[in-house]
Amino acid sequence: MNERDRLPETRDDVTIRDHAKAGRYELFVGDQLAGLVRYRIEDGSMAIPHTEVRPEYEGRGLGSRLARFVLDDARRRGLRVVPQCPFIETYLARHPEYADLVDGQVDG
Repeated sequence: MNERDRLPETRDDVTIRDHAKAGRYELFVGDQLAGLVRYRIEDGSMAIPHTEVRPEYEGRGLGSRLARFVLDDARRRGLRVVPQCPFIETYLARHPEYADLVDGQVDG
């Protein structure tokens, strides 16, 4: 596991990691992949085209935890965010504390 593929958040049997080689953040519940966010980084921006939580894990707030982790990591890395999926767009519209990260306007 390299520096970018570390496991930075583990609590409540939930682990979120940046799997940089695959271009995605992964959320595990125990040892099961429960959700992911795909991304591309180019010219100081992180484009986020897809977010997914497996149906059996929906309704537990895991998508929001994953979105928060991704946005906090983008901030830490000094990246702008280009939301391209409805889930991240909606999350950003509901969480103005991340507005400074957005490249372009997000409609709520």
